[in-house]
Amino acid sequence: MPLGALRPSPLVEQATEQLRAQITGGHWPVGTRLPGETTLAKELGVGRSTVREALRALAGAGLVQPRQGAGVFVIATEPAEDWPTRLRRAAVTDVYEVRMAVEVHAARLAARRRTPEDVAAIELALEGRRTASSGDDAAFVDADIAFHAAVVAAAHNPVLTDLFTEFTPVLRTGLVELLALTGLRTRDPNTADAAHEALVRAVADGDAEGAAEVLRAELEDPFAG
Repeated sequence: MPLGALRPSPLVEQATEQLRAQITGGHWPVGTRLPGETTLAKELGVGRSTVREALRALAGAGLVQPRQGAGVFVIATEPAEDWPTRLRRAAVTDVYEVRMAVEVHAARLAARRRTPEDVAAIELALEGRRTASSGDDAAFVDADIAFHAAVVAAAHNPVLTDLFTEFTPVLRTGLVELLALTGLRTRDPNTADAAHEALVRAVADGDAEGAAEVLRAELEDPFAG
């Protein structure tokens, strides 16, 4: 499959896509050394700097690997999925197991590290959850997640915060669907409020193991509150 000259805009993205198509289409199998930058630039009708950026993007996708003094070689014909993409494809049950691990430990750390400002933010989020209980399921889930995000933030661990943020969209979708299927809030619009209040108290009191246990028990509830 010959390479074709590119349109004026955006050149790097177009170059990346054309080169990616050559790799994923089998024109350049695994182990193949790619043509040099000068050759690729001539075939694509772009500058060497554009080719260089395109190759860097392909390397980031796990398709090629530069080898010092030897050139750029194909190492895979399918791009590696990044973390957000993998999460979007994951089953909500898998994400939920990760949530359990992340949040239980975050609650333990939050009880040890919380500041007065953290406690105030968690208490405010609890009130927001209670207010949202008069709304629809989506609004309630959003408020519920905001409460848990406040607890995670109180752990003062940016990696835990980033992990929670990354899987929140998949978690949100799963929780909204769960509520729609179970009708749980028809019986109790503010479901699991007592557990959330107990978590606030444990964090505020500095009871690390108590906070972890409250959250563990809460997340084992049919509603992943």
